[in-house]
Amino acid sequence: MSTAKTLPAASPAKFASIGSPYFGIMLAVMAVVLILSNIGASKGVAIGPIITDGGFFLFPLAYILGDVISEVYGFKVARKAIVTSFALSVFASICYWVIIALPGFGDEYGASKQAALEGALGPVPQIVLASLLAFFAGQTINSWILVKMKARTGERTLWARIMGSSVAGEFVDTLIFCSIAASVIGITDVAMFVNYVLVGFLYKTLVEFAFVPLTSLVIGWVKKREPSYGA
Repeated sequence: MSTAKTLPAASPAKFASIGSPYFGIMLAVMAVVLILSNIGASKGVAIGPIITDGGFFLFPLAYILGDVISEVYGFKVARKAIVTSFALSVFASICYWVIIALPGFGDEYGASKQAALEGALGPVPQIVLASLLAFFAGQTINSWILVKMKARTGERTLWARIMGSSVAGEFVDTLIFCSIAASVIGITDVAMFVNYVLVGFLYKTLVEFAFVPLTSLVIGWVKKREPSYGA
């Protein structure tokens, strides 16, 4: 007589349609986080031996929001959020360029303000290019893996979906971003570049791992309040 136990079948993957205010709120926050991260990333930051940039504390939030959107609404809606955030970041970068190009006051104060704007926002277009390509590739991979895993496991093992997709998405994101943005930030040698990539990848991934319990709670909260979830 066989003593092997049969594992319970996974419940079908469920997703919600866009019809409540929750998606719009998360999309707005994701776009703002990406835009602010692009500005912060123009500043190189050295904390002891750690090399990073000024947007390091913000960017993981965009991926946490991406996990929530992918899990609740599915890949097509997550892709819409990624493309929309991408477009708004491009728009912000164009606005920076226009603001810098506009003629300012000719006095000493006006000149110092112009120099400050050029110093703070001038490098941003290259940072934006790096961030957008990295964000688009990393978030797309993150969302695709999470949804594919959900198709196989249904509502079970949410933690595994979040962690597994985060490792792949964050690695691609970090490698692309650092490769393009390093020269603008002031990273000039191989050792600094390797430090920058490893610190960025490990930091963002570990932050996402640390927030898995909170991310899971948020996902559960949104699922319960989305009338169309699983309908």
